[in-house]
Amino acid sequence: MTTSFPAASVLGYPRIGPRRELKKALEAFWAGKADAASVEQVAADLRRRTRTRLAELGLSTTTPAIPSAFSFYDHVLDTTALVGAVPARFADLVGPDGSLDLAGYSTVARGRGDDLPLEMTKWFDTNYHYLVPEIGPETVFSYAGRRPVTEFAEALADGVLTRPVLVGPVTYLALAKATEGSPEGFSPLDRLADLLPVYQAVLADLAAAGATWVQLDEPALVSDTLAVPAAAVTAAYQALAGATDRPTILVAAPYADLGDQLATLAATDVEAIGIDLVRGSAPTAAVPGLATKTLVAGVIDGHNIWRADLDAKLAILERLELLGAGAVTVGTSTSLFHVPHTVADEPALDATLASWLAFADEKVTEVVTLAEGLVEGREAIHEALLAASDALAARAAAPGVVRPEVRARVSALTEDAFSRGSFDARRAAQDARLHLPPLPTTTIGSFPQTPQIRKARAAFGKGELSAAQYEDEMRAEIGRVVQLQEDLGLDVLVHGEPERNDMVQYFAENLDGFSVTQNGWVQSYGSRCTRPSILWGDVTRPAPITVAWSSYTASLTDKPVKGMLTGPVTILAWSFVRDDQPLADTAFQVGLALRDEIGDLEAAGIPIVQVDEPALRELLPLKTADQSAYLDWAVRSFRLSTAGVRADTQIHTHLCYSEFGEVIEAIDGLDADVTSIEAARSKMEIVDDIAGHGYPRGIGPGVWDIHSPRVPSEAEVETLLAGAVRSIDAGLLWVNPDCGLKTRRYEEVTPSLEHLVAATKAVRATL
Repeated sequence: MTTSFPAASVLGYPRIGPRRELKKALEAFWAGKADAASVEQVAADLRRRTRTRLAELGLSTTTPAIPSAFSFYDHVLDTTALVGAVPARFADLVGPDGSLDLAGYSTVARGRGDDLPLEMTKWFDTNYHYLVPEIGPETVFSYAGRRPVTEFAEALADGVLTRPVLVGPVTYLALAKATEGSPEGFSPLDRLADLLPVYQAVLADLAAAGATWVQLDEPALVSDTLAVPAAAVTAAYQALAGATDRPTILVAAPYADLGDQLATLAATDVEAIGIDLVRGSAPTAAVPGLATKTLVAGVIDGHNIWRADLDAKLAILERLELLGAGAVTVGTSTSLFHVPHTVADEPALDATLASWLAFADEKVTEVVTLAEGLVEGREAIHEALLAASDALAARAAAPGVVRPEVRARVSALTEDAFSRGSFDARRAAQDARLHLPPLPTTTIGSFPQTPQIRKARAAFGKGELSAAQYEDEMRAEIGRVVQLQEDLGLDVLVHGEPERNDMVQYFAENLDGFSVTQNGWVQSYGSRCTRPSILWGDVTRPAPITVAWSSYTASLTDKPVKGMLTGPVTILAWSFVRDDQPLADTAFQVGLALRDEIGDLEAAGIPIVQVDEPALRELLPLKTADQSAYLDWAVRSFRLSTAGVRADTQIHTHLCYSEFGEVIEAIDGLDADVTSIEAARSKMEIVDDIAGHGYPRGIGPGVWDIHSPRVPSEAEVETLLAGAVRSIDAGLLWVNPDCGLKTRRYEEVTPSLEHLVAATKAVRATL
């Protein structure tokens, strides 16, 4: 077995399975329909399939080219289990050896009774959600689980030398939150010296099992927001690289430019450094210390699905060889778990569009091809270079990619298109129209997608239901949802979105410039998966999308009804977006399409329109220098969508699972009349940011964490709401769940909403 790094590798691969096999196994286990052994078998089969497939695509099985990066739920939660940092409230789930079984692991992720799960937030600037570690001065670290070793041994028994992948110690602590009661000024990163011996023990165990390389992912090093001190990086990797019993170390730093931290790592004794050359850039001069390192060049985009310009990528690799690194090898910019398995699994996709795309398998092929070109010269891959160039040229010239009338409309915009005028005047007009009580109650939009809804949608897709029959099914469901809301006593009603498969895909299916996939699943969090749409051309709205559904809903009730739309930033964030023009231009095109839809909703008499932007914080660049420009176009695209309505039409927005304090100015800049936000799982931490900012418009901090199956008690909701009232003007407060209810069951939704309404009445009585 060689200790040199392979010429071609990837940082990770999709782990849910091409047909979401892991999702189905986990959810069967949680429902009591499968035992842990059967889930373990599904997982083992998926890992074996991954190894086999990557070998078929050209990655070496005798060098550590194939990563071992599986997770049942979340790789950060895996690290929490590995280092024994399970919160004290779940201590009874920990076995005598310190490990968690699958049931305990799931409980930490999902909560139980009054024990809240770990908080969940976005993984850097992606739509993946990780579970936030809770680390305090009292946290005891220990080597508590051997999954990385057992999974490595499993592969080795199959004749495959894999490369175990772990979250690096610096990133793990940088992403953690301090436990309640921690001293003021304490940072989880203060515990680095205490955590490192556990990592040393894990690395020694892997080496003893035969691992020659290990990959430690350190994306925190690229983030200006996290601002990891170089001294912490030096301390961590001098300690780990200085150990005698360890595999060779690759430190991977995806998602942005590594900047000065490249020199920091190069000065340590780690053997390889992985850099993102899609979101980041190559060094322009030799880096001291790099002569003894392998530079794993992430030239293939692990975050988007467009076929690479292989000629340009090879040129980058050739220039890197001049920087004096000990070796340059080819890799992906990030793990490939951000993209679907393969374009070959999309027979219904337009063949021309498919020729422009590269999912995970195709990206592996690109990596292998570039490695061949780097080692053997350009002539060795001449045909592949030509094919890639031809595909790029065909894409640029294809009908619909550029539509002059769309671009002319964007160019003609004036500042008036982005402003609605005074909020005070709007508030008075809306109060006169809506007549809502203090602390108005509502939901975020969606209600459970029941098996009956999914069955009807599938039957319609297969042609077994006519359009009229399908619409009748959806109207019947809307009627049930409206009646439930009436019975519960909610103040502002929604139609429940039964006709929508996904909050982005639904709009993508009704806008020109988009395509959708059949099997393009990507993990969002835990067992939840999404199929990002493909935004490939200039965007227009050929016809109204939601107006008929909202109008029908309004006909069933005398209470105000909210029209529900997804905002331009979120449509971009949760799609695979064209990379041939600035994101701002694409966002304005989507914004104009939504502006037209909102105008039609208003004309139909809908008094409230909610434009969801849960991804506003998600797309915030990791580099401070890039953030202002992003926030400017993100805010303006939202305002372009919403600024065309009358003063008495109330505009709502919704944001979830992000560090809102970092973008509170931008949230204010959206100028929505009411903003609902995630707050329950973090116990209303956001309220301090809102109060400190003096946020002047309506705000609905969530009082029910819908990403857990827990049913919050009335007392719990009342406590959260009372805390919000103490900090924020009650005249501006709304009461709502953290997010939409699509993924929950009615057995959870009905009692939770009953408790929400009852708690609201109790707090109203104290005002």
